[in-house]
Amino acid sequence: MAAKDQLGRAGEQRAADYLTQRGYIVVDRNWRCPQGEIDIVAIRQDRLSIVEVKTRRSAAFGHPFEAIDERKRRRLWQLAYAWRAAHPEVANGRAIRLEAVGVVGAEARTASVEHLEDIA
Repeated sequence: MAAKDQLGRAGEQRAADYLTQRGYIVVDRNWRCPQGEIDIVAIRQDRLSIVEVKTRRSAAFGHPFEAIDERKRRRLWQLAYAWRAAHPEVANGRAIRLEAVGVVGAEARTASVEHLEDIA
């Protein structure tokens, strides 16, 4: 596995741990369908959170959240509705919210973590 992929996986684990510590229940990770992939699907209270994780070694080439543009948000909405349709027993009428977690640092376990709770 390439170093970039390893960092990405470690960043996703750090994000999942971060969310769990804040009361989220992670119900799916790396869910794929023809339209793309959702990094993390989590439930918190009455909300279904679709979480995009962006991991960077540093912010030298821009903050991780800069990679989430309007096109990416549209795709995340499509994926959110696809996930909800495929998992009606979990979605169960919950409102959907798009969220993002940015992980910045050479090692994911010591990297800084930022969380945007609404990127719609």
